Amino acid sequence: MINSILTITLNPTVDKSTSVENIKPEKKLRCSPPKYEPGGGGINVSRGLVRLGIENTALFTAGGRTGERLIELLKEEKVATSPIKVSAETRENFIVVDTLHNEQYRFGMPGDSITPEENDTILKKILALSPTPEVAVISGSLPPGVSTAFIGEITRALKDKGTKIIADTSGDALQEILKEGIFLLKPNLGELSNLTGIEELDNELADDAAMKLINEGKAEVIVVSLGPQGAHLVTKTDNVHIPAPSVKKLSTVGAGDSMVAGMVYGIVKGYSSLDIARMGVACGSAATMNPGTGLFKPQDAERLFSWLCK
Repeated sequence: MINSILTITLNPTVDKSTSVENIKPEKKLRCSPPKYEPGGGGINVSRGLVRLGIENTALFTAGGRTGERLIELLKEEKVATSPIKVSAETRENFIVVDTLHNEQYRFGMPGDSITPEENDTILKKILALSPTPEVAVISGSLPPGVSTAFIGEITRALKDKGTKIIADTSGDALQEILKEGIFLLKPNLGELSNLTGIEELDNELADDAAMKLINEGKAEVIVVSLGPQGAHLVTKTDNVHIPAPSVKKLSTVGAGDSMVAGMVYGIVKGYSSLDIARMGVACGSAATMNPGTGLFKPQDAERLFSWLCK
């Protein structure tokens, strides 16, 4: 039984969401009251795990008034936190739903720079964690001032302690993480194409590309996210497409992070690789059933998981 789970978010955010009827340029738009929620890859995974009844710790940077608000919002959701105070103000994202056309606009703000001294503090705090996390999720973008080599150093330090690493990031940071060889990777088709150098990947070629990474020792389990088409699970012994349940989609915000939370839940519960991926698809699909940045409802995820297992 896995008891110690850590999520790492180096570029977290406070998500501000609202709605308005009929977005038009140069027109004063009357928005609904804003809603504030904690955000960023690993933080959303932590939030999802709490909803599934799994204790975990969210480690993240926090700076300024927005950072304080982020900490408070996570406390309200009963997420155990390990914030690392930094001088830069924590960023905000802005999400607007046009209720007339049921269209969503997502504005992602960049983070401010992290200093070399703060990088050292981050690594020292991770190395000092007790107990050592059995599973660590590295998710989300990197802020300015954090190099891809640094995220590789974090991965190596945790892996040397026996931690199972789950990665859900992109670009050079993901390339660096995979140099260390991790337990589970959740790329989309575009990310898988970049990682393998295989252009114009489709669903049929995804399994070959994923197996290439597995044979190179970069990951043990790969779950390729296919959006509304579900996911493709690839391991040394598995090669399975998992269809996404048909649901009424209201928002895709947080669906990928919800998928990771579902897979971590399956790992904790000792599920087979197939059921780990199924639980991921169930949670990701359940997240699309809710408006804004609301992630998923556990009862929806459980119902969809049962359907997938039939």
